[in-house]
Amino acid sequence: MDSHVTETRAALHPLDPLSGAELARAAALIAQHFDWGADLRVETVDLDEPPKDLVRDYVDGASFPRVARFNIYRRGVMGVITGRVDLGSGDLISQVFREDARAMVAIEEVLEIEKTVKADPRFQDALRKRGLIDDLEFMAVDPWTVGDFGHAIEQGRRVLNCFIWMRTFPLDNYYAHPVEGLHALIDVSTLEVLEVVDHFAESGDYIPVPRTPRNYDAALLTEFRPPSSTLDVVQPDGAGFKVDGHKVTWENWDFRVGFNGREGLVLYRIGYTHGGERRPIVYRASIAEMVVPYGTPERSHYRKNVFDSGELGFGRMANSLTLGCDCLGTIHYFDAVVPTVYGTPRTITNAICLHEEDAGLSWKHFDVRTERTDVRRARKLVISSISTIGNYEYASYWYLHQDGRIEYEMKATGIINTGACHPGQPGKFGTEVAPGIVGHIHQHIFCARLDMEIDGPNNTVTECDTRALPLGPENPYGNAFLMEEKPLVSELGAQRDVDFAKSRYWRITNPEVTNWVGRPTAFKLEPMSAVQPYTHPDSPSGRRGRFIQHQLWVTAYNAEERYPAGEFVNQSSTKDGDSEGLPKWTKADRPTDNTDIVVWHSFGLHHITRPEDHPVQPCVVCGFKLMPSGFFDQNPVIDLPPAVNKKSCCA
Repeated sequence: MDSHVTETRAALHPLDPLSGAELARAAALIAQHFDWGADLRVETVDLDEPPKDLVRDYVDGASFPRVARFNIYRRGVMGVITGRVDLGSGDLISQVFREDARAMVAIEEVLEIEKTVKADPRFQDALRKRGLIDDLEFMAVDPWTVGDFGHAIEQGRRVLNCFIWMRTFPLDNYYAHPVEGLHALIDVSTLEVLEVVDHFAESGDYIPVPRTPRNYDAALLTEFRPPSSTLDVVQPDGAGFKVDGHKVTWENWDFRVGFNGREGLVLYRIGYTHGGERRPIVYRASIAEMVVPYGTPERSHYRKNVFDSGELGFGRMANSLTLGCDCLGTIHYFDAVVPTVYGTPRTITNAICLHEEDAGLSWKHFDVRTERTDVRRARKLVISSISTIGNYEYASYWYLHQDGRIEYEMKATGIINTGACHPGQPGKFGTEVAPGIVGHIHQHIFCARLDMEIDGPNNTVTECDTRALPLGPENPYGNAFLMEEKPLVSELGAQRDVDFAKSRYWRITNPEVTNWVGRPTAFKLEPMSAVQPYTHPDSPSGRRGRFIQHQLWVTAYNAEERYPAGEFVNQSSTKDGDSEGLPKWTKADRPTDNTDIVVWHSFGLHHITRPEDHPVQPCVVCGFKLMPSGFFDQNPVIDLPPAVNKKSCCA
């Protein structure tokens, strides 16, 4: 940290997220330094996380610096200024102008677009030709990010491409009524409609708008199945966890809860205390990016390659969770504060939910000779947040288990993106989910950023493959197979893919710490939801998100390397052929052996849509596990006390 940075006690810990007061001060300082008046637009104001040594050595009550990092832009001017401001002294520490960068899209900007498009004479004329002008009031104009396909009209601008749906009455589910082939391209900075395109205008062979209602709102449904018997989650003794500010302690675990406008939920300093010793496992864990590539080249659908985190922000789009609905049981909520596009603090109440859940059996054994049974039940701690990004809800869940497992699940729900088709003719790139409604094939690919510290800051990743031996002297009976381990010692060599033929997984080890059998202590990364990418890596969309081409990347730690597709992905250009983020950083081929490393894991959903996904999609789940692998000397939950649940009864 720069020597002139002053210190402040505005927070209880160096990793605490910016408070509303701190965010307001940062915004005021930014406005003062740049003096743009009403033209100032704020993309991001987040905590500038202090150096790891400062955090690791921090003692409760000591002073520490509070610095905000920001991305801002001026209305009508291309480019983004990224910088840092000291909240104590008010000094502007740094500023860099990124001329080619395009800021993320703010919800305030999106809400202004619909009325602008509806008022455009070209848009109204296109509706008139389709016989839809009388439905203008109920048109739903959905802006989508566009990537960079080299279109001349978009150069030097910040633009969105609008897809059109319509309601047939105010509460109607408009995704059941796509206006196929009609689009409006809009300059977000000037609110100028650059062009209106109707792919069917020349032929006049319009695909009709499906009119059958397909609703899900409880106010519109007339029949519900009989309710089940009440199922309550009750903890008469209160929660099993303790919360002190943003620090959580539960069972043998402790960690800190963080939040920012882009990634949303972040976990810091995850550690497990065993035998009286606190052992670090993960310094920082987050979902750092996601992309949704669609698989159809038809009309304007080929442009659907949205980075919902880097272009919109999981944190900025987080829901306020509802007690008794989104989470059950004895709940602790954390609020979150994010800036509006004008820099004012906006509090998202109940943005993060913390609670416990039953996790089934922990372990059991029946001894046939003594006829004695030992059984222990498990519970898990759940830390969750849910974000609405357009038509989809993404529900993010971190689970901590008593036996040392860390598990992550992403639950995708909401409404599939729809197009229209002639009934019975969905084409080869989608599924007809209802008469005249097509859901195109697509993927949801997430990237977890796991800043590991297994038993300390220096770690190594080893690749673990299982191999069957060929028939011969070593395998005379044809039954021999074994696991082979290979250390990944540099960044280029650590770009790896899941191989189901080899039951591949990866161990993150500490070569300097051994367990009682002399092996390096480790956690293993189990890839539960590997996705084969189908977007060509050299295509306009593929170049922007090359992190999806490998399920594993390992990099030497660098505090500025935060997002796998780079800092600015909105309309990111790769004209020089150099992809931002992981592909660019790893060209240096830095050593990754016994050093401070970050593990990046790409995973997700391969989504071939079903009729069951419409009109609202049941949760589909993907994720991964971090499992102790020689981290403990024995089963760490052997000491769980035996117990019988007295509330259980026979029906």
